[in-house]
Amino acid sequence: MMIHEYTLLAILGSALVTLIPRVLPFLLVRKMELPEFLLRYLSYVPLAILTALFIQSLLQKEAGQFPSVKLLPFLASLPTILTAILTKSLIAIVIVGVISMAVLRLIV
Repeated sequence: MMIHEYTLLAILGSALVTLIPRVLPFLLVRKMELPEFLLRYLSYVPLAILTALFIQSLLQKEAGQFPSVKLLPFLASLPTILTAILTKSLIAIVIVGVISMAVLRLIV
């Protein structure tokens, strides 16, 4: 299988464009002491991103209508949320979420 020079350059360019915004901030602030308020602010970023992804997966969007809740992901999220509250263990949360969704898909 032959790879064209243009395809290889496109892949390498895409990798570089993806890598730079992810690595450059770490390299720039590696030896800096960040203020406490900024560290507190940044600690909420992963939670905000995961919440947005979670809510997006629960809602079904249709043009011109209010979003509706998808039933299977909503039902699978109930034991997953309960596990998160009780254990605060990421591995337990993921396992319960995957098993809940698998069981619901098997039933329905």
